Amino acid sequence: MVDLVAFGLGATIVLSFVAIHFARGTEWRASEDISQELLDRRASTVPETDFPEPMNRSIGGGGGAVAAVGGAEGEEAAELEGEDDGGFDPSAITDDEVEYFEVEFEKEGETIELANNKTVLEQGEDAGMDLPYACRQGQCVSCAGHITSGGNSEDYVRHDNQQMLDDGELDEGYTLTCVAYPISDFTIETGEAP
Repeated sequence: MVDLVAFGLGATIVLSFVAIHFARGTEWRASEDISQELLDRRASTVPETDFPEPMNRSIGGGGGAVAAVGGAEGEEAAELEGEDDGGFDPSAITDDEVEYFEVEFEKEGETIELANNKTVLEQGEDAGMDLPYACRQGQCVSCAGHITSGGNSEDYVRHDNQQMLDDGELDEGYTLTCVAYPISDFTIETGEAP
């Protein structure tokens, strides 16, 4: 059987310890929230980049913008930072100034008419094509394509702020469809990076 005196004594001792514990408290105090301060301090040590979204460096490179910020000098730095493209502003093209060009998408097996005030990527998507892309800002090569009509890609498209292709790659016909505006008829093989 249960000894009631021993049980009562044990319960009294346990309840006494519980009461004393809660009366005194644990003396534990929550530490100050320093997460924002820590983030600000870390951010101040990282050079500013032009990347539009996280992880862009792993998607298609982006080394150009990093090198420009990291201290590339002279002509190379100006090239990497994106030289002035002569004031090209596709949004400034009015409806009566819009020109249309026939563009053949080899892999997709379609030829469509593209306006010169929207990107090749945007208009291809509008036509129902599933074209590759990542940043949509000319800072990676995920949307790269190869203009197979021959010659320099800038004979067929005008780039607005492309930062990844060098002159040699442009001469070989490579383009970034997310910032490429047509200025002539051409044939393109999408998903082809230099």
